[in-house]
Amino acid sequence: MSLFAIAAGACALFALGYALYSRRLARWFDLAPNRATPACRLQDGIDYVPAKAPFLLGQHFSAIAAAGPIVGPILGALAFGWLPTLAWIVFGAIFFGAVHDFSSLVSSLRHDARSIVELVREQLGPRAHLLFMGFVWLSLVYVIIAFTDLTSSSFAEPLHGGGVATSSSLYLLAAVAMGLCLYKWRMPLGVATALFIPLVGLIIWQGQSMPLLIPASWPIRPQLAWNIAILSYCFLASILPLWLLLQPRGYLGGFFLYVTLAAGLVGLLLGGDRVQYPAFLGWRSPQGFPLFPILFVTVACGACSGFHGIVSSGTTSKQIAREPDCRLVGYGGMLLEGVVAVIALATVMLLAPGDPTAQQSPDRIYASGLSHFVERFGVNREFARSFALLAFATFIYDTLDVATRLGRYIFQELTGWKGRWGSVWATLATLALPAMSVSWVVKDAQGHIVPAWRVFWTLFGTSNQLLAALTLTTVTVWLRRTRRPWLVSAIPAAFMVAVTLAALVLTIRPWLLGLLAGQPSFNWIALIALVLLGLAALILVEGLKAFARPSSVHRS
Repeated sequence: MSLFAIAAGACALFALGYALYSRRLARWFDLAPNRATPACRLQDGIDYVPAKAPFLLGQHFSAIAAAGPIVGPILGALAFGWLPTLAWIVFGAIFFGAVHDFSSLVSSLRHDARSIVELVREQLGPRAHLLFMGFVWLSLVYVIIAFTDLTSSSFAEPLHGGGVATSSSLYLLAAVAMGLCLYKWRMPLGVATALFIPLVGLIIWQGQSMPLLIPASWPIRPQLAWNIAILSYCFLASILPLWLLLQPRGYLGGFFLYVTLAAGLVGLLLGGDRVQYPAFLGWRSPQGFPLFPILFVTVACGACSGFHGIVSSGTTSKQIAREPDCRLVGYGGMLLEGVVAVIALATVMLLAPGDPTAQQSPDRIYASGLSHFVERFGVNREFARSFALLAFATFIYDTLDVATRLGRYIFQELTGWKGRWGSVWATLATLALPAMSVSWVVKDAQGHIVPAWRVFWTLFGTSNQLLAALTLTTVTVWLRRTRRPWLVSAIPAAFMVAVTLAALVLTIRPWLLGLLAGQPSFNWIALIALVLLGLAALILVEGLKAFARPSSVHRS
């Protein structure tokens, strides 16, 4: 079967979904071009700044697109085959993920661009608001755990890891230098771009020739050392001024994102490759996990992501110049992430059964496939592989520093800690659980060490998609109160609740059965899953109470 036909079909369905379903959503949500948006009404030049839709789409896409839509589809295909994974990516993105992103953006817009956390307070009440903040904080912690260990495993890999670590470290230093040039020395953005983009290319090219390797004589494992270094970066990124690291790093990272997306899509559509990997491997993964619900929470961000709702309602809603722009930015942004997921899935579809590449980590599978796609266009494969690995690490940096900063914000709001020292202690509290988790050594039945990111990935995907379900629940209450079609968000919410609660129960069940059999044990993952399950259940109860209250005739 031609890889071109499958990829073209997926892109055609995304285009059809945008042309038809997003237009209907715009009518249901009553997007009015003449209604003043918060960015225009509250414009202050700092937080509320109206932006043109194409520019804002790029910024929003850079904020939401990370390693999730790469890792999740690859793991899903390796476990269950590419066909069910592709079906969930395409239809999940069109009817679930894009609806979630669009509706959280519009609902924030109608509430003076307040965050989804504040919308929970208004729509579900103060008790749900407190519970939701705790749930979001735990979800962000799991993001940090999964992506920290995933990055460190890439850096510790014997063959190319040291070179990627060098390129990544120099890339971050280049971002700091760019921030100083822009804000301290007032260098024009065009000049800085012309200087630092070629510099990043040089960093990628030279990185492999001067690898950063952890000496074997060190008293700690190389991966653990990299975990400590990455969490230290998260700490600094959380408390340093935005202009010094996050903004220039995000700007440079945007170029990685678009070049990677363009190169992967062109190579995928024009490379002439054929599908070799099995379409369906069975209703259970090789590890014995059932397709439902594990496939859905494994693919995670490739189809639906609760993290997107935080971005949509936290920063993007403050920049929407016209209400109809929500269709392109909110709905269209998620479909672009679906394209990223399809490209990642295609790197598995290339593999023949028994190919040793399938045993490698997702970043290596992705880099190998992407370098294959572009090799036919005259690009050096080793350079392409290094570029893809650094792009992968860059996507993770996008997630890590934003998640740490958001976690710090929420912890400070929960505790009331203020000032610089409040920021320091809140950041340390947010990073404490990740630090313990990534230092935890887990072994399989054969005695091999299992990476922490793989141990935590299902719970990361579950908490992330459960966050999306709770956001959709809040949107449903608002839609019903304002007498708008509420099934458009209620149906995705109900499905996501069923999937994620089933995944949590599946995680807790072995530990609970052992407890009932008189064989108690300490299972960190099961205990956190139990906490998440309890928080979600309490929030859903508050949501049902709010849903049952009389609706309002006021349409905001």
